[in-house]
Amino acid sequence: MIASLRTLLFRIVFYGGSILVVLTTPISAWFGRAAMIRHASAWSRYQRWCARVLLGITVRVEGPRPDRPVLYAVKHQSFFEAIDLEHELGGPAIILKRELTRIPLWGWATTVYGAIAVDREASAAMLRRMMTEGAALTAEGRSILLFPEGTRVAPGERPPLKAGFAGLYKVLKLPVVPIAVDSGRLWPKRGAKRAGVITYRFGEAIPPGLPREEAERRVWEAMNALDDR
Repeated sequence: MIASLRTLLFRIVFYGGSILVVLTTPISAWFGRAAMIRHASAWSRYQRWCARVLLGITVRVEGPRPDRPVLYAVKHQSFFEAIDLEHELGGPAIILKRELTRIPLWGWATTVYGAIAVDREASAAMLRRMMTEGAALTAEGRSILLFPEGTRVAPGERPPLKAGFAGLYKVLKLPVVPIAVDSGRLWPKRGAKRAGVITYRFGEAIPPGLPREEAERRVWEAMNALDDR
């Protein structure tokens, strides 16, 4: 009962505030990418504040943090990390589903921010465009954030990586830092959220230039490391 009430309060406060965030994105976007990144970071911090104060959820970070642009390959268990990691990782360029870029106003703002839109079909043309845009953004000194499983998965599920990861890894020639996440225990896709600690575990950086099979295996294992606890 308490968890359900907390979840209801969170939805009222967070989504109510998020309406203001969405409506004001064109203002920040008008001033360019730097302003749009600050706008997104404020939303990310707001979600973490709401999670801590209203839900009793805190965040723990384990493992070394990179000090240069990398390709982050992140486990995706909940909506939480999709927003929270924007601030945690210092405003990376984010690869997201094309449907999100079609939202009025919001879609334009994501382009200004530096998001890379992909479709579910993973066509050859889409992969080429994704690689071109990713290379341009890393040239600006930004890391790239990718959820290589393609969608949210339940705790314990370990699907293979989508084809887009191998393409980005090959063309960007960046180290890959896998991040394991266990948010699904507390932040289910449906139902009440529970108090507790969400952990991000940064894996060892994987150098560029490895054979595809080895790079995918190492990323997959590190992304799923928290499932073994």
